[in-house]
Amino acid sequence: MSETIHNFHIPVMGTGHSIDTPIRLAHLGITSVISIIDDILLERLRKYYTAEYNLPFQRISAREEDGRAKRITAYLDMVHDIVQMKMENVRALPFFEKNEKSRYFELLPDASSLKKAYNDLLATKPGDLREKFAHELSQRMHPGAIDVNIMVKVDRLAADKHGKPLSEEFSDAKAALRGFAKSKLESAMIFSAGINQSLYGYMTKYKDFYRDHEGEIKKKIILKVSDFRSAMIQGRYMAKKGLEISEFRIESGLNCGGHAFASPGHLLPILLHDFKEKRQELGTQFQPIIKRFYDKVGWEYPESLEHHPEITVQGGIGNYGEVQRLEQGFGIDRTGWASPFLLVPEATPIDTPTRLQLMNSTEDTLYLSGASPLGVPFNNLKDSGSQKWGEERYLKGKPGSPCPKGFLVSNTEFTDHHICTASSEYMGHKLKEINTNFEPGATKDAAISKMLSKACLCEHLGNGALISLGITPAERSPQAICPGPNLSWFNRNYSLEEMVDQIYGRGKDLLSSERPHMFAKEIQLYVDHFQSLVDDAIDNLRQQKALHTFYDNMQAGFDFCKQIAKDIAYHGENLPSLSEAIDKQGKRLDEFYENFKAQIKVEEPA
Repeated sequence: MSETIHNFHIPVMGTGHSIDTPIRLAHLGITSVISIIDDILLERLRKYYTAEYNLPFQRISAREEDGRAKRITAYLDMVHDIVQMKMENVRALPFFEKNEKSRYFELLPDASSLKKAYNDLLATKPGDLREKFAHELSQRMHPGAIDVNIMVKVDRLAADKHGKPLSEEFSDAKAALRGFAKSKLESAMIFSAGINQSLYGYMTKYKDFYRDHEGEIKKKIILKVSDFRSAMIQGRYMAKKGLEISEFRIESGLNCGGHAFASPGHLLPILLHDFKEKRQELGTQFQPIIKRFYDKVGWEYPESLEHHPEITVQGGIGNYGEVQRLEQGFGIDRTGWASPFLLVPEATPIDTPTRLQLMNSTEDTLYLSGASPLGVPFNNLKDSGSQKWGEERYLKGKPGSPCPKGFLVSNTEFTDHHICTASSEYMGHKLKEINTNFEPGATKDAAISKMLSKACLCEHLGNGALISLGITPAERSPQAICPGPNLSWFNRNYSLEEMVDQIYGRGKDLLSSERPHMFAKEIQLYVDHFQSLVDDAIDNLRQQKALHTFYDNMQAGFDFCKQIAKDIAYHGENLPSLSEAIDKQGKRLDEFYENFKAQIKVEEPA
């Protein structure tokens, strides 16, 4: 696997919004992440792109043996082949002209050794030496990685064409992993949204996740983790199986896009400080365990190797000053930028109406919703095509989705079999229950609104890509999208160059100086979240204890952020907003906490 040449990556965005980003950008050296949960969507995109690039296409039926894994492998192989072809074409282009080759180098961070070599080439006089330098530099060019993502808890057990359950290896997550494992890619698998030990154990079937005779790993492992403890638990579990973690990817619990997995009040700066102080353990703790595994099975492990996983962070980053805070202040290796690239048409496939909504979005229209059938808070866009479609279905007397894909089936409230809470089947049962238990009024309306908030994410999160590529008409394809709150400060379409320059601190800042620091925004989001948790905790002793802990964790976070606020700001870093947030949001938190304690009539814990 090639080394990373950019200091940022583009994380996964829903099922469809980064599904072809490697085809668009990898030949420019930019790493991005594809979701491989939806093999149906991947197959439709494979048919489209094979036609675009004049490649052979043979349909793979979902009903054929191991069809899901085969579809995923076929799509990833196609993306690999297209990226390699585009990369070879770029390498073959001449230097000293304005083309995709010069663009490749100009996009690089200024401190990149490749960029320095490129600038040296431009300053070299014509002749044999320059030709030699040009050839060597062309050979050093390589594409960005084509990484893939699995939400590990989205692991439905599949059935055969007769409806009979298949064995565990054909579950959705294991089939997706198998599809990646059998592909041509030499890149990384990112595991997100929890722990799935059975899935982790299944990786041991594939040698590409281990070091080869040259000490290289073809398919690396990236874990998205919530805190250092989670990193240690999962890292140790995998180490016992000889599996190495190449990168731990930390994401803000709330200041992010997609599903929001809030911590119990641990603010991002506290989590990052923990990783900075203890990151040495991520190598020294795991590597001896891994070596013992290799010895046990009779494999060779490089004796001189000292493995140190990378630490990256994503969620709400907006400018180079914040990047410097993360890199210089916390020792972060790279940053992830997702939502801002939703407004870079070259990078992401999104239908025009939705992109226009994103340009005009505000802090009110980007909100944390109950749309996910998984029951996890979900960052959403108000008045999206998906939301309007759901409301229209209800008014027509047909609430819910037909559930054409069923990846998120998990509920057995009304049935013996698992169904999705966004489905017509579930909403039909739920509506009868509501009509039976509630008289007309505000309480009943709230129950119906909560029910209708569920969205068919399996289908709708991929429709924007299908519409933008002309594969399906907009009128038959409701669109859902999952931007983070940070996007409200981006207000137009941007070129790739503009966004990359924003990341690297080159040129004019794209954002208003009034935008609060990413840490300040996270504080506000966590106080909002605390307020939302209070009502549920009034009659639940366990949740009451959790709120006391949440409050204490927030206080520790405030104290730490006060120290950051006293630092000298990096260029463009709005540190005054951090002090303001600590003061204002701290008072809100205290108010909510005091009201909460008064309602439960308990003494403040010692």
